[in-house]
Amino acid sequence: MSFESLRTKLARDGVLQVMAAHSPLSARLAEEAGFDAVWASGFELSALYGLADVSLLSMTQHLDMVRAMAGQCQLPIVADIDTGYGNAVNVDHVVREYERAGASAIVMEDKTFPKVTSLLADARQDLTRIEEFQGKIAAALAARRSPDVLIIARTEALIAGLGQEEALRRCHAYAEAGADMLLVHSKSRNSEEIESLVAAWDGARPIVIVPTAYPELTAERIAELRKIKMVIYGNHAIRASIAAMQRVFATIIAERGIASADREIASVAEVFRLQRMGAIKDLEERFLR
Repeated sequence: MSFESLRTKLARDGVLQVMAAHSPLSARLAEEAGFDAVWASGFELSALYGLADVSLLSMTQHLDMVRAMAGQCQLPIVADIDTGYGNAVNVDHVVREYERAGASAIVMEDKTFPKVTSLLADARQDLTRIEEFQGKIAAALAARRSPDVLIIARTEALIAGLGQEEALRRCHAYAEAGADMLLVHSKSRNSEEIESLVAAWDGARPIVIVPTAYPELTAERIAELRKIKMVIYGNHAIRASIAAMQRVFATIIAERGIASADREIASVAEVFRLQRMGAIKDLEERFLR
């Protein structure tokens, strides 16, 4: 668990900046860059396995990643558990396991299982009944052992094309069920849809956004909206990794060698630093006889 809880960070003024990760290494890089927390992304882990983000990964695979991140990174971890791996009974088990693994927050969305990734055009985006999702939120709240673990309810009403009124209705219902925060997702190519919803939101719970589809929304503008307390950059780590590998691999093939590529990539010494090899050497000097 992190040295400073996510709830403590949220109590301060400002908007938390949360970077997606798909491995302990990417989580450590997010920490070094200065982000406030790590988003343990199901989308990114699915891509790492070469799989579509359509509920193909098991809970165990994602949970193992969260546990490994918690062991190598001091930032709070916001765990993306998709639809909760089942109904309210499943959610009870899932939340206990993720909290035990080191998650500081659980994000659960109101789509039916199996889900389809939110940003895919013309994809099936079926939502569960409001009352059923309220039960899942209640189960998550009852399952957590520490009140510092946040339960974040995510509505996909805008993704499903149901409009602002339905999104607000679901936000109110999920707040009434006890959710600590509300994540509202949008795939509009500009920020007008999400800004309109935030302006119309009159509830007490803070809003979380994921501005993947509308990257022009700046941190300064988000702060002006005032009701947003967390921004998740939901897939930038895996996209950056893909772009970098494609570029370097193409250079090596084109030049039939690694001379140019070697100048573009991290040094072996940098890899050793991230692996904390200095600490390994210290241990060897102390204990290997």
